[in-house]
Amino acid sequence: MVTIALLAIGREPLQLERLVAAVARDRGADGAIASFLGVVRNHNAGRGVRYLEYEAYEPLAIKVFERIEGETRDRWPGVRLALHHRIGRLDIGDASVAIAAASPHRADAFAACRYAIERVKQIAPIWKHEFFEGGDVWIEGATADPDDGVARAEAERVACA
Repeated sequence: MVTIALLAIGREPLQLERLVAAVARDRGADGAIASFLGVVRNHNAGRGVRYLEYEAYEPLAIKVFERIEGETRDRWPGVRLALHHRIGRLDIGDASVAIAAASPHRADAFAACRYAIERVKQIAPIWKHEFFEGGDVWIEGATADPDDGVARAEAERVACA
């Protein structure tokens, strides 16, 4: 059996089933595994999207993923989280981010998954370059200070809504 990192950034296609397997614990320990898979859509802001290119400051992004995992564990102590983000060129339908959260209870698994993607959007140093019919544009990425309690509270509010 191949061991998979729980937190990763890379150019290879994402495999959600591997993340689900990575967060699963001893038989019967968890009552739920929730997952999220973000995919490249064919439109944005009224334009037809051709493809995306993601860039990241990888060493810092992994540290941010570790922070998000720690925040998640602090808020939902029974949760085990996996988070992978892809960089490079992604075509329509390709997965850009995959998250899996295992927990004894489904509510915590769902909330942890949602919280993780909200925090990635807020604080991870990952940038999206969108190529559309007739041009291209950089999409605004993470803008929140990781220590901003208001941003963290907003992510938690959205996750628990």
